[in-house]
Amino acid sequence: MYREHTKTVQIGDRVIGGGNPILIQSMTNTRTEDVEATVSQIRKLTKAGCEIIRCTVPTMEAALALKEIKKQISIPLVADIHFDYRLAIAAIEHGDSRHGERRGQDPDQSGKYRKPGTDPGSGGYCKRAEDSHPGGC
Repeated sequence: MYREHTKTVQIGDRVIGGGNPILIQSMTNTRTEDVEATVSQIRKLTKAGCEIIRCTVPTMEAALALKEIKKQISIPLVADIHFDYRLAIAAIEHGDSRHGERRGQDPDQSGKYRKPGTDPGSGGYCKRAEDSHPGGC
């Protein structure tokens, strides 16, 4: 089987792309705000072989729930965000320990940069131009 040589991307402790093995990912179908149900489903998916999990983040409550969800799971979590850059920033702040120093700041004052070629209504904001995060940046 032929595979295109692609750029590698690190997601948590996993690496995808390039010549790396293909990883199994899935997406939860629970309300992300329901931490107990979401964690339960992620654990079942992990037992079934899932290596990366995606959760939808349609509300600020869902973004805030990511912190507790991440504490209880063992695989990388990707926040699936549409249209609202503030949810992307909140998901980063509550789901990525590398950005803890920025918690509590107003998203519009957080020092973000718009990624070139992105529509203001679709997100596309990052804290630093070089950031590359799942879930919006």
